[in-house]
Amino acid sequence: MTSVRVLVGTRKGAFVLTSDGTRTDWTVSGPHFGGWEVYHVAGSPVESDRLWASQTSAWFGQVIQRSDDGGQSWRPVGKEFRYDGDPGTHQYYDGTQVPWEFKRVWHLEPSLSDPDLVYAGIEDAGLFHTTDGGHSWHELPGLRAHGTGPSWGPGAGGLCLHTILQHPTDQQRLFIAISAAGAFRTDDGAKTWTAINRGLVSDGIPDPDAEVGHCVHRITMHPSRPDTLFMQKHWDVMRSDDAGENWREISGDLPSDFGFPIAVHADEPDTVYVVPITSDSEHYPPEGRLRVYRSRTGGDEWEPLTTGLPQEHCYVNVLRDAMAVDSLDTCGIYFGTSGGQVYCSPDAGDTWSPIVSHLPPVLSVEVQTL
Repeated sequence: MTSVRVLVGTRKGAFVLTSDGTRTDWTVSGPHFGGWEVYHVAGSPVESDRLWASQTSAWFGQVIQRSDDGGQSWRPVGKEFRYDGDPGTHQYYDGTQVPWEFKRVWHLEPSLSDPDLVYAGIEDAGLFHTTDGGHSWHELPGLRAHGTGPSWGPGAGGLCLHTILQHPTDQQRLFIAISAAGAFRTDDGAKTWTAINRGLVSDGIPDPDAEVGHCVHRITMHPSRPDTLFMQKHWDVMRSDDAGENWREISGDLPSDFGFPIAVHADEPDTVYVVPITSDSEHYPPEGRLRVYRSRTGGDEWEPLTTGLPQEHCYVNVLRDAMAVDSLDTCGIYFGTSGGQVYCSPDAGDTWSPIVSHLPPVLSVEVQTL
């Protein structure tokens, strides 16, 4: 029978949750690297038992952990992330230029075709990769060489490259998102990049045609329609149907257009999920009611999904990397909260139940269908 593995990164370690195809009974393994911040845990699409974890400590720095047995054992790899040249400077909140720093790995994106190739998005915003299974990591310098690089400023969470999307058939095309610079696309294997922010509108940016400066929280796509992108930004849910060349707002009848995660149903490319929160200063659900919103029309109309979710006195947040889907016959939707709950809906969002509660605050959720 098909099984599911849910990979969870938290403020105090990583957890691996497994179930059969019914997704009712779960086995919990962890914490792995207890006490460390684990910003992201990801599994290889090529070798299902190869997992990667971004392990971070203010005392001991950044470590990448790798497992080749589905999370039963781990070993550290690639402690050194090397810039190939002068990192240069970027703009801080007050407009001053400050040195580029390496602080942590926010996101790991294993290759769709090569088990030894993994991309890493870091803070301060840069793109790295390994081609030898994690033993060495080198910057892909073309991104920061974009002419706007020195003007990138940090969002509230830092100047982080938090999203990496791979085109399903064109290995030369990648999409990335940076808070607070915007979204970018490469069509030549990361040698050069194009800012893809036309149509985004952000407070504090007086020029509606500004090439960068937008605080993008997350972008996603369905592999069957890789030119259609969905975005949750700092205010506004957006859609592009031309690989990011132009964006239009699809916030519609959401109770708030502020949030962090956005996900697409595994089998229905027009079915999209978001988790609205109250505002950029009030990071909790509107009215204290935890609701996932689903659009079956690509963002034209939204419906609240509440069955099994707390509908009063709930003040948790769901972060940008903390929502994912599986690829079973009936698509499962998963998300983790700042309160340490991980929820699963085995019926595409109609009903929800917690897989586990009382974890440390959840930073990321990824799902593997095995």
